[in-house]
Amino acid sequence: MITVTAAVIEKDAKILAARRGPGKHLEGFWEFPGGKLEPDETPEQCLARELAEEFGIESRVDKFIGESIFDYGEKIIRLIAYQVEHLAGDFQLEDHDEIRWLSHKELDDIMWAPADVPLLEPVKKLLKG
Repeated sequence: MITVTAAVIEKDAKILAARRGPGKHLEGFWEFPGGKLEPDETPEQCLARELAEEFGIESRVDKFIGESIFDYGEKIIRLIAYQVEHLAGDFQLEDHDEIRWLSHKELDDIMWAPADVPLLEPVKKLLKG
């Protein structure tokens, strides 16, 4: 099982979603950004590192939101999500080809990566306050 972190970044009552770029695993699917947990790294450290590497932003990892486990066949993913605050930096795309800020109602309008789908309900609750 591979442990992966996911950042739920909120701004102006909208949540950041990122679309996997061409040639990437799950190309075209949307996800909460994050990445693979490295040895001797906490999930919080992983998220801060991944967001800096993938988007060039500085962030602060806050509350645990939830987790999901999904079997993709070739690998099983344990996805753990945290609320994250964007502190500084403009988003630059490396592994993704598009980002969107989605309202509560728009969260269901895109094709999410299967491991991310179970996180949508806790995220919707977060948006409702």
